[in-house]
Amino acid sequence: MRKERVLGGKWDFFKGCSDKTSLAQLEPVAVTVPHTWNSVDGQDGGNDYYRGICCYRKHFPCPAFFKSSQELYIEFGGVNSSADVYFNDVRVCLHDGGYSAFQVRIDHLLKDENELLVFVDNSPNDSVYPQTADFTFYGGIYRDVKLICVEDTHFEFTKYGGKGVILQTSVEDGTGILKIQAKVSGRYERVLFSVSDGVSTVAKGEGTDIEIRIPSVRLWNGLEDPFLYKVKAEIHCGNFIVDSLEYEVGFRFFTFDAEKGFFLNGRSYPLRGVSRHQDREGVGNALTKKMHEEDLSLILEVGANSIRLAHYQHDQYFYELCDKAGLVCWAEIPYITKHLEAGFQNTMDQLSELIEQCIHHCSIVCWGISNEITAGGNSEGLYMNNKALYDRCHEMDCTRPVAMAHAFMLPVNDKVVTLPDIAGYNLYYGWYLGNMDGNGFFLDTCHKAHPELPIGLTEFGCDANIKLQSSNPTKGDYSEQYQALFHEFMCSEIDKRPYLWGTYIWNMFDFAADARDEGGTRGRNCKGLVTFDRKIRKDAFFAVKAWYSKEPFIHICGKRYVNRCEDFSEVKVYSNQKEVELFCNGKSIGKKKGEHVFVFNVKLSERNEIRAVCGDLSDTIRVRKVQKPDSSYVLASSSEIRNWFEGLQLISREGFMSVHDTVGDILETADGKNIFEDVMALRKSNVDDDIASQVKIPREMMLMTMKDVPLSEILRRSRIPDGEIRRINGELNKIHKEKI
Repeated sequence: MRKERVLGGKWDFFKGCSDKTSLAQLEPVAVTVPHTWNSVDGQDGGNDYYRGICCYRKHFPCPAFFKSSQELYIEFGGVNSSADVYFNDVRVCLHDGGYSAFQVRIDHLLKDENELLVFVDNSPNDSVYPQTADFTFYGGIYRDVKLICVEDTHFEFTKYGGKGVILQTSVEDGTGILKIQAKVSGRYERVLFSVSDGVSTVAKGEGTDIEIRIPSVRLWNGLEDPFLYKVKAEIHCGNFIVDSLEYEVGFRFFTFDAEKGFFLNGRSYPLRGVSRHQDREGVGNALTKKMHEEDLSLILEVGANSIRLAHYQHDQYFYELCDKAGLVCWAEIPYITKHLEAGFQNTMDQLSELIEQCIHHCSIVCWGISNEITAGGNSEGLYMNNKALYDRCHEMDCTRPVAMAHAFMLPVNDKVVTLPDIAGYNLYYGWYLGNMDGNGFFLDTCHKAHPELPIGLTEFGCDANIKLQSSNPTKGDYSEQYQALFHEFMCSEIDKRPYLWGTYIWNMFDFAADARDEGGTRGRNCKGLVTFDRKIRKDAFFAVKAWYSKEPFIHICGKRYVNRCEDFSEVKVYSNQKEVELFCNGKSIGKKKGEHVFVFNVKLSERNEIRAVCGDLSDTIRVRKVQKPDSSYVLASSSEIRNWFEGLQLISREGFMSVHDTVGDILETADGKNIFEDVMALRKSNVDDDIASQVKIPREMMLMTMKDVPLSEILRRSRIPDGEIRRINGELNKIHKEKI
């Protein structure tokens, strides 16, 4: 019978070791696998984390094993990005792709004492995805390594890391249909399958390519009833069971409607979700099961019913957690940001591995083949790569649609938009560009252009540093208040658009992006509703919860905004209840009825205990009245930005244009068009961010997204020299507004 054990514990680690020759020249460091070598330098900013080749070495004695009748494999759950594996000095495997499992057979090389060497490479290259993206590409053996012993007759490990059994479920007229395909290595008499509801066996079948039908099947019904059946696969030889595998599957049916959104089991089920990266502060991507479980618990707490597992294949354990919890999943591969001409085969391999290893997970409703792939430039090769991925999906799985997440700069009339079965746009109006209402306008424009295409909002969000607080939040201040205000607005806008099949907040958790240095935090994307260490739920978490969750709660915003200098302070309460009463120092300020958001103005005393109450629910904050603003609440660089143009002594002549006018108004004149072209050229030449420098924005989309944006906002986010900014403003001062 099949036996597995984790090959964990201490391993020898050699940093910067590219081959066996250099191995002897380096002193090993003891590490525990799962492990990543970028848990610190991949999170501290500077875009200088180590990307190269390192070696892991493990010695172990020959396990209990019958060489005449058994086979032994090593399974790697995830090695990023490429793994070159040697066993007892023999090269046994080269695997490209850092997020999927793979197995290698080793029994023919076994000795009494054995040496396993794994050279792991996360170096930049032109053929293994991802290479350009806004997250850290942690190097290491960051998931479990297992020894798997099987009889010589067993379910066969496949080219794409599968375990030899493919399970697909569907539902017809209340009957559950389980389609089974099995690959067996060796001689056998019977292959048997049984399906149990947890109490008794409800169906059986025999063969390697069969269908099992379950009348009156109990449906997997999302968060309300995520019921799973247990499937056991057995190979029989005579009176013996020589191999056995167990799975959990759910039966459900779903549709994506271009006008009415997502339907689960015949009923409207709008997907309101979050996205997740698989890393943590000080840990990187070498997560424990407990960490996965905590992530799931927080996702359920905010009230999400769906999750986008971005931007790569996640741990099998997390997909299992989603199955059991009833979370609808978007699964995808890391074909992202920039198309690599030499990366075609790698995209095909990573997609094939994702599907073959995850096809039995009922929580997964679509296969994502690329994310913002046109951001680095569009081409026919890019289109054909996506088309090949689309075809591969439908060859391997006819039950799920193919999805793509498009970058906002992809014009809605581009043929890439309609390539997949379902599409989504990643939009950041109100943060990177424009105003919040630009998100809805863009989505409506796309929906009008393609009324037959199911459209979703696959990313939206903004950054917040919990140290930064404001009584007057504005775009770009990185305050906790602006992020909460942003998500209030977006939740309200989403409710107005039933055609959206799904919406996904970017992101559930702050995550590492070592190239970043903004918002007062180096090496981090701070768009999470929860901090990187999972310890603090930001106010935006509760804004979203007020819309998404059915669990009664009440939350007062501003717990970290303690020192307040205003005489009357706005106190905002989030709740999914209909009425809230507010107290300050024991005295009622009043009651308010409403939905989601309740706003009170409170006259501050020197010390204030403010409590919100709704029935048995309550929440409390404590704030102080101070004489001057707390400087620690304002980002130093934001303060500079706020006063920047004043410091440059830019003149605004009455009746004439200046950098404070919108791009749309400036472009109304011929002289203004020339000045704007000058700004764009200067902006391009002063980009020094690796990712930003590779993003290609079509001109028509750039103008569409910038027309309502003041030129000053574009300038402040660029690195254009002060002298050039003065010159630009001076040129604009010559244009009379009567010409517009």
